[in-house]
Amino acid sequence: MSVLTDLIYGGANAVAGLTEGAVNAAIEKHGADHPVAFPDTAYFFPTIYAATGVKVKTLGDLVPCVGVLKSLITNQEDLGQALNAGLATAVGAEIIEGLKWAESAEPYAADSGIGFVPDPIIRSLGVPLVTGDIPGVAVVLGKAEDPAAVAAVVKDYQSKGIMTFLVGDVIEQCMDAGVKMGLELRVIPLGHDVTSVIHVVTVAVRAALIFGNVQPGDLAGLLAYTKERVPAFVNTFGAIDAVVVSAGAGAIALGFPVVVDIDLGENQVPGALESVCDHAETVKKSLELRNIKIKVKELPIPVAFAAAFEGEIIRKADMHNECWSSKNPTAELVLMRDMAEVEDHKITVIGPDLCDAKDLALATFVEVAGRKMQPDFEAVIERKFHAWFNYMEGVMHTGQRNQVRVRVSNAAFEAGLNVKHFAEVLYTMIMDEFDAVVDKCQVTIITDAAEAAKFRDEVAMPRYAARDARLESLTDESVDRYYTCILCQSFAPAHCCVVTPERLGLCGAVSWLDAKATNELDPNGPCQPIFKEGCTDERTGRYESVDKAIFESTHGAVETVTLYSILEDPMTSCGCFECICGIEPVSNGVIIVNREFSGMTPAGMTFGELASCTGGGVQTPGYMGHGRHFISSKKFCYAEGGIGRIVWMPKELKDDVAERLNKTAQELLGIENFVDMIADETITTDCEELYSWLSERNHPVLGMEPLM
Repeated sequence: MSVLTDLIYGGANAVAGLTEGAVNAAIEKHGADHPVAFPDTAYFFPTIYAATGVKVKTLGDLVPCVGVLKSLITNQEDLGQALNAGLATAVGAEIIEGLKWAESAEPYAADSGIGFVPDPIIRSLGVPLVTGDIPGVAVVLGKAEDPAAVAAVVKDYQSKGIMTFLVGDVIEQCMDAGVKMGLELRVIPLGHDVTSVIHVVTVAVRAALIFGNVQPGDLAGLLAYTKERVPAFVNTFGAIDAVVVSAGAGAIALGFPVVVDIDLGENQVPGALESVCDHAETVKKSLELRNIKIKVKELPIPVAFAAAFEGEIIRKADMHNECWSSKNPTAELVLMRDMAEVEDHKITVIGPDLCDAKDLALATFVEVAGRKMQPDFEAVIERKFHAWFNYMEGVMHTGQRNQVRVRVSNAAFEAGLNVKHFAEVLYTMIMDEFDAVVDKCQVTIITDAAEAAKFRDEVAMPRYAARDARLESLTDESVDRYYTCILCQSFAPAHCCVVTPERLGLCGAVSWLDAKATNELDPNGPCQPIFKEGCTDERTGRYESVDKAIFESTHGAVETVTLYSILEDPMTSCGCFECICGIEPVSNGVIIVNREFSGMTPAGMTFGELASCTGGGVQTPGYMGHGRHFISSKKFCYAEGGIGRIVWMPKELKDDVAERLNKTAQELLGIENFVDMIADETITTDCEELYSWLSERNHPVLGMEPLM
C-alpha cells in the first residue's frame, strides 16, 4: 500500500504548499480583512464550515484553516491517515477556488465550466434525488486517451438520469462528441483546474447541512451522511498524478468510490478504489459500487428517453414542429372508463403527422380502466404528461390542460420521431407507473385543428370544470384523513410532511390527491393516511393523531406539530421547499421568498440565510418552508391571522400567485387586488421603508395583534 499512500501524501503536501502560498499572497495583496465568499450560499466555505464550524468571511479567516489542513497530513503509513490527507486536499482545493472570488466576482466567466453551484440549485435537486429521477451523482474528470470513450460513458449516465459533473479536458472532449450540457440537462461542466472538483464536494457537503441537519463541526456526522445518503462516485480518465490521487482519497473519505481507467494493480482498494480499463464496463462497475439500481424502461421510440432531458430547451432555430395553444387548439385529458369501453394499447392518431405540417393542433386523450381506478386519479396521471413528454430527447413540453406548448427538434424528427411515439410513451409509462390502478389504457391523439377544437370544447373543458368544482369542495374540514409524505427522508431522516387538501407538500409536488393516489398505488409507501382524531386546538390545527403519526414517521425526532401556525410547533422542512416564510418584526408581518430569488429581503437575510434557519427536519418557530400554492391557501398562517400578514415577496413570485391570492383575499378579507398592497424588491428591501409603504396603503397587518 506504500505506493498509494505515498501518492496521496505527495499530492496533499503539494496542495497544502500551494494553498498556504496562495493565502499569504492574497493577504499581502488585499489585506487580511478583505472579504471572500462563494456566491449565493449561506454556508461560507462549505467544506470548512461543515467539518470545523469555522465561518470564513475574510482572507484572514483562512490562515487557521491552512493550519487545520496541514495537521491532517500526518505522512503515516496508514490508509486511514492517508484518507485524512485526502480531506486536507479537499480543504486546500476549496481555499484555492475560494480565492478566485476574492479576485473577481465572476472568475469562471472565461471558463466553459460553471464553478460553484449555488444553494438554490442544490435545494431544487432535492425532489428528483429522493424520487429517483436522479438516481446518482457522477464526477468525471481528466483527459481521456479516447475521447469517444468518455463521451459514451457520459451519454450513458445521462440516459440513466445520473447527474454528471465534468472536470478537466473531458469537458471539451464531451462537447466535441455532441454531449448536451447544462444544469437543466444534468451534465454540468465545473472547470478545468483539478481544484474545481471541490464544487461537487460542496454539493454533497451542503446536502448534509441542508437536508440532514448535520451540525457544523460534526465531521463524523458529515462523513456518515455523505457516505450513506449521497449516491456519488468518481470516474477518472487518462493519466493520474499525485494531486488527482489525493483528491480521490478525499472522495473515498466522503464515501464516494473511485473508478480509474488505468491498471492500479495491487494498489486497488476493493469497493473504494478500483481499476476498470474496459470503458464498456465503467458505468456498470460505478453503479454497482454505489449500489445504484436503474430501472430501464424500454420504449418503442427512436430517441433517448430519460429524466435528464426534462430541462432541455428547444430554440426556434432548432425546432421542426410546434403545437401551441396560441396558434392551434390543444388539450390534455385523462378519463376513467368502464372496463368494456377501453381496448388495451389501442392507439389512434387523427390528423396530420410531424412530417405533414410545422404547426399542429394537439389534443391528447387517454382513457383508462381499472378495478381500483378512481376519478380523483385522472388529474394525477394527467399531470405526468408534462414530465413524460419532456423525457423524450428533442421534445419540449410546457403548460397543462388546454394551454399547452410542445416543440419537436429537427434532430428528433430526423431520428424518426412521429405523433404515434407520443402515444406509445404515454401508454408505456401509465401502465408502468400506475399499474396498481390501471388495467387497460388506450390513447387518442388529435392533430386536426377542427377535431381538436371540438374535443377541447365538448369533452375536455366540461371535465376540467367538474374537477375544479370538486377541488373547490376539498377543504381540510371536508375530508376524514390527511396523509404523511416521507419521500424526502432518504435525505432528511427527521422530516415528515403532513399533506392536507389545503396544504400541499412543501416541495410543491405532492397535493392531497397525489398523496391519496400514492397510497393507493403503494399502501406501504411514503404516503400513509392520518385519520383526523383528537383535535386539541382548531386554531393552530393540532391533532393527537397527527402528533402520533409524526412521532412514528420521524422515529421520535419530532413529537408534535401544528398544521396552521408558524410560531407554535410549525411543520418541519426537509430543505427542498419552494418558498420560505418568516416574521418581519417591524411591520408585524410575514415575508415570503422563493428559492429563485437571490437578493436581500426586509428581514435582513437572503433566501439562503433564511433557509439555513430551518430544514433537515428541525422546527424553527417564526420560519417555515412551504410550496408556492400554499401562499393562496385559506390555511396559510391561519393561527397568526392568515394571508393578511403577508407584507413582502419577490415580484416574480408575487406575479405568479397574484390571481389565486387576490381571490382568497377577496373571500377572507373583502379586499380587492390585495397583491397591490404587498411590497416587493422593486419597492424596497428595507424594513423601515416597508413599514412606511404599508402604512400609506393601510395594509391590514397594521391592525393585527402583535406576533411576539
